[in-house]
Amino acid sequence: MDAFSIGEAAGRLALSPHTLRYYERAGLLDMVARNSAGRRVYTDADLHWISLLMCLRSSGMPIANMKKFSNLVRAGLSNVPDRIALLEQHRAKVVADMAALQSALTIIDGKLQRYRGISNENQIAR
Repeated sequence: MDAFSIGEAAGRLALSPHTLRYYERAGLLDMVARNSAGRRVYTDADLHWISLLMCLRSSGMPIANMKKFSNLVRAGLSNVPDRIALLEQHRAKVVADMAALQSALTIIDGKLQRYRGISNENQIAR
């Protein structure tokens, strides 16, 4: 089993040590092990879990829902339907957000095409 300091874990995850400490304080992580000097020691399992948290956060899940999900996972397999419901709800929001972004991108692309056409016409007229 590999063990990583907070700096090593942060580097592997492209996060700041501050964010890792925040996730721990917010109750998103199990108690991170400590070495004899009292420093945090992260395992591969910790990094895998944090990667999932990063995915949830980057896709817009609020910290409160991430905490709820973390608590469900900690409580054991008896609540898998609750986990599924939470993730399905989040997935629906991600799909809606993606559709809204795609619509915005289509509008932006249309404006770019129009402005590039105007720019090309002006260059030809010179």
